[in-house]
Amino acid sequence: MHRARLKPDLIIFDCDGVLVDSELLSCRCLSEVLAEFGIALSEDQALELFLGRSTKAIEQHYRNLGQVVPDDFLLRLKSHVLKTFAGSLQPIPDIAAVMSELRVPFCVASSSDIDRVSLSLDITRLRTHFGDRLYTAQMVKHGKPAPDLFLYAAAKMQAHPSRTLVIEDSVSGVQAAKAAGMTVWGFVGGSHYRERDGHAILTVAGADRVFARMSDFWEA
Repeated sequence: MHRARLKPDLIIFDCDGVLVDSELLSCRCLSEVLAEFGIALSEDQALELFLGRSTKAIEQHYRNLGQVVPDDFLLRLKSHVLKTFAGSLQPIPDIAAVMSELRVPFCVASSSDIDRVSLSLDITRLRTHFGDRLYTAQMVKHGKPAPDLFLYAAAKMQAHPSRTLVIEDSVSGVQAAKAAGMTVWGFVGGSHYRERDGHAILTVAGADRVFARMSDFWEA
């Protein structure tokens, strides 16, 4: 058993799909906004291609394909996501109880921008657990699956990577945590894993453990 599993010095939570059940909502918004520009992308394809990735990665993907994404794409996507979240976003069941009982420092490290993370936590009433301990891909040069964001968060929280535990729901997030030299637990309790074998997906990606209910957070 990895020593960070027993008593880490820091726990880093991803936001989307770990704290809030947002991944299907996000993919639906992305599909709908791209359709406005004549680009076809199903919700399933969005999950496969962009789960855990930043909007910068989305733009780069289409640029590599030779498809031009209009200048106002990100603004329209952000607006659509925030409006959708305001009416539909829910917290992951039992996550508030888990954080209320933690006696270890913890923070958020997300591929989403700071406005979206803040709104997500405000809507779901989770913000009080984190204060200003919010770190996003905007703060580093390379987003997940590069280790930059997790290393940045650990440095800000004054924790060594080997003593840090990351909770992630995406392949890119798991890969980023492992590349940072951290222990990572894959969480598959979000609605985006109802029709997918999340346990197999995140185990193959390198997760040290995979679990589906926050009420089982500390269970072996």
